[in-house]
Amino acid sequence: MTVAAERLDAPATSGEIVLRRMEKVYEGTQGAVRALLPVDLDIQAGQNVSIVGPSGCGKSTLMRMLAGLESITSGTAHIDGHRVSGPIPDVGIVFQRDLLLDWRTVIDNVMLPAEFRPSPHGTRERARQLLEQLGVGGFEDSYPYQLSGGMRQRVSIARALLCKPSMLFLDEPFSALDALTRDQMNVLFQEVQGEQNVSTLLITHSIAEAIFLADRVIVMSGRPGSVLDDIEINFPSPRTLALRETPEFTTIVSRIRTQFEKAGVFAA
Repeated sequence: MTVAAERLDAPATSGEIVLRRMEKVYEGTQGAVRALLPVDLDIQAGQNVSIVGPSGCGKSTLMRMLAGLESITSGTAHIDGHRVSGPIPDVGIVFQRDLLLDWRTVIDNVMLPAEFRPSPHGTRERARQLLEQLGVGGFEDSYPYQLSGGMRQRVSIARALLCKPSMLFLDEPFSALDALTRDQMNVLFQEVQGEQNVSTLLITHSIAEAIFLADRVIVMSGRPGSVLDDIEINFPSPRTLALRETPEFTTIVSRIRTQFEKAGVFAA
């Protein structure tokens, strides 16, 4: 995979993201549609950041532009000091749909990135270790149709982590799961965040999920998207689901909801 990038003068730490006036406008038959207002944002290496906002606010578009999967209309995005202008190889991506190939076994699905981009980390042994860590050990030779939705998404996370990316981008990865499975995945994933030593950028509709899985939450308005708030989350890790019932947690939930109310997100 080729990387289209320009080097900044100042070196950056692995996983550092810098956005300057990054904007997205779609040209359609009815005229231009502004999806994302100019965004300025600095994300430090090693941070776990959630972006929460209503449907259509541009949060997934923002992630796709950062990953080099979608063009930037104006402004700039830099990762590790390189200007993003094409696909970034050192980023693992997990989408809302698991996108597993039904004709490949579980372990062969996990090994897929190593076939496109050979890596010393892309071994079957690492694939097996990741599947074990994610709770799907023993299913290596199964096919995706034999797995539940939660298990399929665990496999897709293992695939994204196979080549040890410095960053992991997740676009609403748990939104299609039932409430209980989603809670289980939240607890499991925050363990994976620590053990794999990877920076994460999580896109989600869930306020509670955004807070639980991050040490920083970016709150976005409705379309066209803009940043309403930037909140540091200082709860220690590992976290349990009981954290969501504490006054400190509910205070942050209330702060985010208040921002949405002021922006008219909940208006009829």
